[in-house]
Amino acid sequence: MNASPLIDYETIFLHAPVGMCVSQNRVIKACNRALIEMFGHQSAALIGQSFSVLYPTPDEFERTGARIVPIMNAKGHYSDERIMKRASQELFWCHVTGGALVEHDPHAAGIWTFEDLSAKRPVTAELTPREREIAALLVEGKTSKLIARQIGLSPRTVEMHRAKLMKKFSAATSGELVHRLLGVPLQAPNTAGS
Repeated sequence: MNASPLIDYETIFLHAPVGMCVSQNRVIKACNRALIEMFGHQSAALIGQSFSVLYPTPDEFERTGARIVPIMNAKGHYSDERIMKRASQELFWCHVTGGALVEHDPHAAGIWTFEDLSAKRPVTAELTPREREIAALLVEGKTSKLIARQIGLSPRTVEMHRAKLMKKFSAATSGELVHRLLGVPLQAPNTAGS
């Protein structure tokens, strides 16, 4: 019988085509080359650092951490698209997926993947931290009421932020705003006669 060759998981992790890291208590314990290149940090500069270095502001780091806990506790995994920050201070859209390694303690240990979405969805407007958070939730298809409940604001306050986003992105409707946030070109209306 032929023995199966051993799989070198460390090499797979280091060379995976998507950014990956292992965390403990929201501190990066290991990361791969794709993550280092995506965020523009040196490997040594990321190992042992809080995930907060990857967020635009400390407040966004804290709010995101609080938001994922109930979802991770219920599902064991979490996924969203959010605006992150490179070492150069450039902001970019990123798809983040994580899995808890300790049941019912999502921050104790986890494995996370990061996919840079900037090529198809550039950050084109100067947004406040709260606007970035609400934009990310609008992209998920959530209503103002759901967003308000999830982040602890009144629906009226969420509507106010959404109105500011619509103005910044020159969007006439909520649907148009989501398209602009996603970087999806709007189709011209069909003017052909019947």
